[in-house]
Amino acid sequence: MIKNIKWLLLVSLSFVACNDDDAVSEEPVSAGSANFSKYVALGDSFAAGFSDGALFKKGQQNGYPSLLAQQFAQVGGGSFSAPLCGDDNKGGLLFMGVPIQGTRLYFNGVGPVPVPGLPVTEVTNHVTGPISNLGVPGAKSFHLLAAGYGNPAGVPGGLANPYFARFASSPSTSIIADALTQQPTFFSLWIGGNDVLSYATSGGIGVDQTGNPNPATYGPNDITDPTAFNSVYNGLVTQLVAGGKKGVVANLPYINTLPYFTTVPTNPVPLDVATATQLNTQLLGPIDAILTAYGEGARIVTLSAGSTNPLLIKDESLTNYSAQITGALMANGVPAAQAGLMGGLYGQARHARNTGDRDFVVLPTRSIIGTSQAGVPAPFDKVGVTYPLQDKDVLIPSETNAIKTATDAYNVTIKNAAEANDLAFFDAKSVMEQLVNGGIRFGNYHMTAAYVTGGAFSLDGIHPGARGYAMIANKFLEAINAKYGSTFRPIDLGNYQIQYPASL
Repeated sequence: MIKNIKWLLLVSLSFVACNDDDAVSEEPVSAGSANFSKYVALGDSFAAGFSDGALFKKGQQNGYPSLLAQQFAQVGGGSFSAPLCGDDNKGGLLFMGVPIQGTRLYFNGVGPVPVPGLPVTEVTNHVTGPISNLGVPGAKSFHLLAAGYGNPAGVPGGLANPYFARFASSPSTSIIADALTQQPTFFSLWIGGNDVLSYATSGGIGVDQTGNPNPATYGPNDITDPTAFNSVYNGLVTQLVAGGKKGVVANLPYINTLPYFTTVPTNPVPLDVATATQLNTQLLGPIDAILTAYGEGARIVTLSAGSTNPLLIKDESLTNYSAQITGALMANGVPAAQAGLMGGLYGQARHARNTGDRDFVVLPTRSIIGTSQAGVPAPFDKVGVTYPLQDKDVLIPSETNAIKTATDAYNVTIKNAAEANDLAFFDAKSVMEQLVNGGIRFGNYHMTAAYVTGGAFSLDGIHPGARGYAMIANKFLEAINAKYGSTFRPIDLGNYQIQYPASL
């Protein structure tokens, strides 16, 4: 009934493009009013250099903190250390020899697939510090203050983070404590993305905790209360700027600027004439008639022959008409078991929308569209066609609006903290919006948010690739130059790949 979505390799992705022809200034680089002799980076997976669904050595070395440190070295910046993963560049983690994070993705000519083999980076093989790059994949804002967040005893099933456990100075320390112990003269802070992102990537299965300022009560996929975020963020900045230290902070993009949420269309269902007619007259048509009787006629659309029919989804924000559907079908002679099945499936079902208050299908869903749902009899088993996509598979408007509201509040906090503490400010939200709306040009390079081919994002659809991180580093440098009068030159994006090949 439907073919799996395939990805086509439109350009050669694993080679470095020709160098930018723009002339590079040879004027001496100056630090301006900032002191870059000891730089520390704090944040989440973006700061860590996470890419292609994993943390691996080459990605860490091409992450924006490492690139910034290389530029700072021109004006007296000291050594910059990172908790590098194994030399094999496969990515992933082992805990006591058992894989707990998979290897990175690469493009095999058809689609993204994991690099073969098992990870080699063992969490319990401790990396000695001090560590300059304190970016920790998975960290939320309040995790930076959490004592014991790197306690190996809490890995893998407890509250501790396996990435921080690799390099935390002690089991009881916090990320902010390990940063301050190094007495930094300059810092970067980009945190808050995971405070909404885990909710978004899970399809909104968590809870919007707005109004609950106690993060200790949150689940892993919940949205952080903006009041809690404000308190945590200002607490972090207050500690980091003590003694006159300078730094740069970045705000947060909307999730709908990330390919993870925009790549899979809401209308990818191909149907022939016979199948469309059968669905309209024998299955979804009767459901629509029942819903219309209850004033919900807009939920189900008429399907047609072609390749752009909308996905059928479950919208848990809708009134549930399961009992009414079941009763109406039974009254029309449908056996009780089948009527009950159909009532359960379609009580909150509707077709996805791609305009206005639209839906966003998460990237992993592409692999299940059109497959058969286990345990469900035909013809009700075709995922996204006769079996609705579930909560984890799609973000509905109410969920997207909750994410946007929280993100806006976080960004107000970040901007106010930057202004109150005279810090450089990188408007990452605007940059991500530019990538979606026409792209960004750097010399000979045009970068967009397109999945695989856009040049900015890696194959996980969330984190940048090598060239994307180099672009982000340039934007950080622009913000630093503007605030502190430094004269750092932009990094040549031509030296960085769009996508990493299978072997590094």
